[in-house]
Amino acid sequence: MAKLIIDGVEHTIIDGSRIDELCEKQGIPFSCNSGVCGTCQIEILEGAENLSGLNDEERDLGMDPHNRLSCQCSIKGGVVKITY
Repeated sequence: MAKLIIDGVEHTIIDGSRIDELCEKQGIPFSCNSGVCGTCQIEILEGAENLSGLNDEERDLGMDPHNRLSCQCSIKGGVVKITY
C-alpha cells in the first residue's frame, strides 16, 4: 500500500492506483479530466519517483516531475507528498 499525503493529510492507496479521485475529494479542482486544461495541477514535494512518468499531455503543458496533473498520475508505491 502506498501513501499519498495531500497538504499534510495522509491517505493510504493501493499501489498502481490513479490519484485523481482522491485528489478531487481533497479539494483539488478538476475540469476536463483528460490532461488538456491544466486545472488539476499539483506540486510534488516528495516522492516524484513514486509516480507514473510524465505523459504527452503533461509535456505539452510544460509540466515536469515536480509539477504534474493529478488527473494523469498513478502512484507506483511508497510515499508521495503533494500540495496544490
